[in-house]
Amino acid sequence: MKVLVTGASGFVGTAMVKELLQAGHEVVACSRKGEAPSGAKGRKLDVTSATETARAITEEKPEAIIHLVGIIREKGAQTFQKVHVEGTRNVLEAAKQVGARFVHMSALGAEKGHKSRYFDTKGQAEELVRNSGLTHAIFQPSLIFGPGDDFFGNVLKDLVTLGPVVPVIGKGDFPFRPVWIGDVTAAFAQALLNPRTNNQTFKLVGPKEYTFKELLDLELNALQRRKPLFHVPLPLMDLAVPLMQILPNPPITRDQYLMLKAGNTGDPAPTTKILNLRMDHLEHWLPRILKA
Repeated sequence: MKVLVTGASGFVGTAMVKELLQAGHEVVACSRKGEAPSGAKGRKLDVTSATETARAITEEKPEAIIHLVGIIREKGAQTFQKVHVEGTRNVLEAAKQVGARFVHMSALGAEKGHKSRYFDTKGQAEELVRNSGLTHAIFQPSLIFGPGDDFFGNVLKDLVTLGPVVPVIGKGDFPFRPVWIGDVTAAFAQALLNPRTNNQTFKLVGPKEYTFKELLDLELNALQRRKPLFHVPLPLMDLAVPLMQILPNPPITRDQYLMLKAGNTGDPAPTTKILNLRMDHLEHWLPRILKA
């Protein structure tokens, strides 16, 4: 099958292209710079440009599109609305011209009208996909872990190593169910050929739930560090986070704070009944992630 992947140079995109190539698919790897691993065709593509998106997809004529483009922080013209909503609309409109199957990367917690602009725009994008008329599958992953990931490999690592104490927001009891990158790419690849995924939405979560405090403890143990935890009361964080936004690069954005307090968990059973996933554990990979 000829598969076009958007966001192919990112953490998930790089792993996705490798998964598809190993499965024998013909892959067009699209990104803003157009780089691609050996075996895939690279193509420059900015999904926020409707003209550029339409040209790329109608010229390549893929049988399926895996749409991965997304941002965690807004920067300049790259806003959540522009990338998540307008970008998805552009890809969908072009996909209709070639009748491509559409497999969409959303996020666990996506909901139109959510206080978090990230979750709100992810929810808006899901609505566009469902109303597109295309045969589709939507995946909502929790925190994704694997060598090269930003959250466990950088954000949490910095949090537990840079200061004399480890800051914990509130009680640190927000729940998360991280999912292995290999399970994410396997799910997308299987959705290309499995008719049971048609027009369905799946939560992509791992086999074990952790609190935020437990994730910090895991990082400390994997790094063989011992540090005291310092709990920052939620009312104080509620005041501090808006003030941080005046900084050019705040340590935590308003959206990240809202998402953290909401937690990120779900039941893996409905997905694993349809898809064959390994459901690998975070503890197995964390030492390798921190060495990457």
